[in-house]
Amino acid sequence: MQRRPALSLGLAAIAAVTLTLAGCGSGESAPAGDTPGADDGYALIKDGTLTVCSDIPYPPFEFEDPSSELGYSGFDIDLLSAIAAELDLDIAVQVSGFDGLQSGTVLVAGQCDMAASAMTITDKRKANLDFSDPYYDSLQSLLVRADSGITGIGDLAGKNVGVQQGTTGEIYATEHAEGANLTQYPSDGELWPAIQAGQIDAILQDQPVNIEHERADSDYTIVEEYDTDEQYGFAFAKGEKDALREAINKALAQLRDSGEYQKIYDKYFSAE
Repeated sequence: MQRRPALSLGLAAIAAVTLTLAGCGSGESAPAGDTPGADDGYALIKDGTLTVCSDIPYPPFEFEDPSSELGYSGFDIDLLSAIAAELDLDIAVQVSGFDGLQSGTVLVAGQCDMAASAMTITDKRKANLDFSDPYYDSLQSLLVRADSGITGIGDLAGKNVGVQQGTTGEIYATEHAEGANLTQYPSDGELWPAIQAGQIDAILQDQPVNIEHERADSDYTIVEEYDTDEQYGFAFAKGEKDALREAINKALAQLRDSGEYQKIYDKYFSAE
């Protein structure tokens, strides 16, 4: 996907939970005044802790979960928690608007070590960001009311279509939804209530997110899917986190080999 907002959401530092004992240090205490994380090899903003920014909510990839020690769950969150465990790091999550993540401004500002936010790898984003190896293949889709009479993108002329600002869904709608009135929203947290309230006639966005809405309310249905050859990646400030990115790529490969990746994937995407 690629999603979300230009909304100036205040970054809310959210609870960090220890997943494993941090074991990256050399055993020597860093002298006072040293950059945080300078002795862990990954240039972390907080020694021993992987600080992750994410645009929440965006189920099933990230959403609030009071039952979780982190306060959040979702495919991205669970996968990155497993990766952090492989690296003997704690993990902390900060909520950030998607537009600031996909543009790279939040990462360059040093507010987090990386972004995990269902972000599609694109050439435009690569100009400002470094990406991990792909970890998820995605489609776009069109969600409407089941009784709307809309059967596909060709029926959208004159209709109000909601998209998330700064996302590949917005790009696809701009290029293919001829005659539609596109309305930008900062996140799915505003898109879903808008279609329920009748303010928009359709949502064009990442397929897994629309599937969640379709499952939650039978009054809504996906009428079309669009194969856009999209892959998600974890994002890093350009040229600043090479060691961390390489370590995460290695851990991701290990989780695939061990079968742990598949277990996390099946938890969120297995057919019912």
